[in-house]
Amino acid sequence: MIQTYVIQTPIYTLAAPPDHTELSRLLAAAIVNDQFKTLLLNDPESALANGYLGESFQLTDDQRALLVSIRAGTLTELAKQLSGALVSNRVLIG
Repeated sequence: MIQTYVIQTPIYTLAAPPDHTELSRLLAAAIVNDQFKTLLLNDPESALANGYLGESFQLTDDQRALLVSIRAGTLTELAKQLSGALVSNRVLIG
């Protein structure tokens, strides 16, 4: 008599990496333009509302709230705080 065996192997999936494209574009604009960088550091809501060279930044509500809540004197400080918050709280990078 032939015996039949059922072998079940779990399948693991990895979550898709978060999309940082718009945040990267925002920081790139601040790197290449001192006026935009100053506006982003001093009044991030206006920087987001005005965009850069006719381009807008399509951030999620959580990304926007995080960016507006950060207080930094330099772009390096802003990037460090932004990165730290995104890594520590995966919900915000959705």
